[in-house]
Formats: sequence, C-alpha cells, structure tokens
Amino acid sequence: MDNTQQSSLATQQFVNIESIENGIIKLKGGAYRKILIVSGMNFDLKSPEEQEMIIFSFQGFLNSLDFSIQFFIHSRKLNIENYLKMVKDRENQETNELLKNQIFEYGEFVKSFVAQNAIMSKNFFVVVPFDPVRISETGGKLKNKIFGLFGGKEPEGAQEKTEQEYLEQLDQRVNGVIDGLNQIGLRTVPLNDAELSELFYNIYNPSTIEKKA
Repeated sequence: MDNTQQSSLATQQFVNIESIENGIIKLKGGAYRKILIVSGMNFDLKSPEEQEMIIFSFQGFLNSLDFSIQFFIHSRKLNIENYLKMVKDRENQETNELLKNQIFEYGEFVKSFVAQNAIMSKNFFVVVPFDPVRISETGGKLKNKIFGLFGGKEPEGAQEKTEQEYLEQLDQRVNGVIDGLNQIGLRTVPLNDAELSELFYNIYNPSTIEKKA
C-alpha cells in the first residue's frame, strides 16, 4: 500500500459520512444532513432602514425554527495563472507599442498584487440536520440529540422508523429553510451529489485543489 492510499484510509477514519445519495448525506450513526448553498448579500450597501429590516427578518426566521441549523463559509484561494496567461497572450498579439506596454504593466501589477494579497472565493452554506428520535430500551425515554455536521452517533436499542419517513421530515425542514431565506432576499439551492463530493474534497484537501480563474 503506497502513501497516498494510506493517507486516504486515514482520512476516511475521521470523516463520519456513510453515504451521499440524492443530495442527502447519511452519517455513520444514522443521522441525515442536507447542505444548501446561499447567495451573498452586500449588507453594507443597504440603507440603515433596509439593514434593520433584514436583521429583523433574519431574527424572525431563526425564531421560527424548531431545530438547529449550521451556517458556514468556505473560502478557497483562486488560481489566476490562466488569467495571467491570457493577459500575456494578449500582450504578444498587440501590435500597438503603447497598448502593448500598458498590457505588460497591467500584468505586472496583477502579479505583484496577488503576491501580496491572496485572491479568495467565498461560498456560503447552511446545513439542515435531521437526527432520528430514538426510544431507549432501558429507560423508555425519548432522547433527541442535536449533532454537528460530522457528529451524530445513534443510541443503541432504538425503535426504528422507516428511512422514507426520516427523509420526508428532512425535506420539510429544508423547504422551510429555503422559504425563510428567500423571504430575506437570499437565494438558496440544495447541493447535488457531485457538488457535495467536491465540497468535501475541497474541505479536506485545501492545498491540492484551487479554482481556476
């Protein structure tokens, strides 16, 4: 077994994801998650009245929920090598010496700026959970635990419901979150399987992949 395979196996031990199917993350403990990508909003450009209204609406949205959700921001460094190559090609094609010099100076400025300031891409996500309520065989009491994105160990000796019932309840929560954020002016879309896989790969391998500009 080579080092790459060993590293992959070691990473899998720390990732509590059992499967990703139909946009649904199933954790090893039996809990479920859906991740939604949320559009950004330039809050600073809003008037004071608009800002107050947005804050009030967001507060009302959070108070309307009877379950926990998690917001997180994923930042990724942009790789602008392709863009710089395009600028260089444009410089080489230019016949006007004045424009050629201006394009060269622009390319040098961009390279210098990026060397001192990393260009970042930011995406905003909300995680909607569903952790099945289980009945303990010993105590007979309901236990409803809120787990983190990668948490969620199921209590043993539990009364099973059908998976379809769980997924329907998860969808109800997702629809409620989407409607609530849309009312604030935030477009919200669930990630599909490919997008979820890419997101997790980027999270766990930040230094091996950069978005090409």
